[in-house]
Amino acid sequence: MEKLKGSCIIGQSGGPTAVINASVLGCVEAALRSDCIGGVYGATHGITGVLDDRLCDLAREDPAELARMKYTPSAVLGSCRYKLADFMTDDTDYRRLLDVFRKYDVRYFFYAGGNDSMDTCSKISAFLAQNDYACRVIGIPKTIDNDLALTDHCPGYGSAAKYVATACMEVSLDAKVYDRGSVTVLEIMGRNTGWLTAASALACGEGLGPDLIYLPEIPFDLADFIEDVARAQGKNRDIVVAVSEGIRDKNGDYISSYFSDMSRGKDVFGHAQMGGLAVSLANFAHTKIGVKARGIEFSLLQRCAAHIASAADIEEAYTAGRAAFEAAEAGAGDKMVAFVRGEGPAYSCETTLADLADVANAEKKVPRAWINAAGNGLLQPFIDYALPLIQGETALETENGLPRFARLKRLPARDI
Repeated sequence: MEKLKGSCIIGQSGGPTAVINASVLGCVEAALRSDCIGGVYGATHGITGVLDDRLCDLAREDPAELARMKYTPSAVLGSCRYKLADFMTDDTDYRRLLDVFRKYDVRYFFYAGGNDSMDTCSKISAFLAQNDYACRVIGIPKTIDNDLALTDHCPGYGSAAKYVATACMEVSLDAKVYDRGSVTVLEIMGRNTGWLTAASALACGEGLGPDLIYLPEIPFDLADFIEDVARAQGKNRDIVVAVSEGIRDKNGDYISSYFSDMSRGKDVFGHAQMGGLAVSLANFAHTKIGVKARGIEFSLLQRCAAHIASAADIEEAYTAGRAAFEAAEAGAGDKMVAFVRGEGPAYSCETTLADLADVANAEKKVPRAWINAAGNGLLQPFIDYALPLIQGETALETENGLPRFARLKRLPARDI
C-alpha cells in the first residue's frame, strides 16, 4: 500500500490517568520518526482544540521534556468532555473539523480516551469517509475504569488499581489501631462497572484488604449492607468496606440518589456526577447500628498517582500509542488499539485492532463468576487477572525530593 503523506493530530479526552501521556509519547515519537509525516500536532483540550484551531507543534518541543511525559500524570495536552452530534442531523462541528484538517493537511488523527472518545473517533471517521477525505482515525484506549469492550484491559487501569490496593492496605492499618469497633467506608471510582473497586481485593492477599466489597454489577440493598456490616464486625471489630461510586439498587437507581439529588449534576454525555456515597453509607451505618463510622472518597487521587504507577501499565500505555501510529501508517483506520492476553501461566500481552463502531459506547463488566455468591467480595480468578497489571515500579525522575514532570511549551502550530 502506498504511504499516505501528511500531518497528524493527537488529542486526549475524558478523565486523565497516570499513564495517558505515555500513550501520547509512544504515538508522537513514532510519528516524528516517520518519513510520511509532515507535522506532528497536539490538540489543546481534545476535540475542542481542533474545533478552535488550537493546535500545538510537538516537533518543536524539547525531546527531553517529551520523554518525561512517560512518567507524568494527567493530560499534558489538556482534555475535554465534548459530545459531537450525529452528523446526519447536524454536521456543523464536522465541517469545521474538516476545514482544520485541510488547513494543516491532516491525514492521521489519534485520540486517546475511553468509551465516549471512541464514539467521537467513530463519528469523525465515518464523516471523513463520506466526504472522500483520506484520513486514518485510530483510537488509543484509556480509562482507569477498565470498561472498554474488545480489549483485555485498558492502559491506566493497572496504575489506578495499584494505587487503590495500596491505599486500602494503608487505610486498613490505620483504621484498626484503636480496637474500639469501627466501620471505614472507601468510595472508589466506577459509575457502571466495578473493575477499579475490585482492585481493592488485591490487598486481601496481604491480609489488609476490605472486609466487604460492593460493585455496580450486583444490585445493592441497604438492609443487606447493614446485615453484612454487623456480621463482619462480629469477626473483626474494626472493618473496612469498599464501594463503587455507581452501585445501584435492583431498580437501577443509584444508591447515592437515596441521600442527595443527583439529577442536577450531569455532564454533556448525560452521566450523573458522583461523590459523597462513602460518607452517606458511613452515616447510615452509624445511625442503624451505632458503630463509629467514617467515609473516605479516593476521588482524583486514584487517577493521578504517578508516584505509584505500575511499570507494566506505563510500558503498555506507551506501546498502545506506538502501535496506533504504526497501524495507521500501515493503512489501518477506523480502529482502536486493543490488548490480547497470551495463554499460559506467565503473563504476556500483544496489541491488536478492534473496529471503532464495535467499541463505541459499549461497556465491559466484571464477570459474575469472579464475584462471590453473596455479592460482597471477589474470587481468585479476578486476582489472577489483575495482579500482573500492577507489577513493577515507575522510573519517575525526581528533583529536590519531588517528582519532575514534563513541562511542555505547547507552541502554536504554524500554517503549512
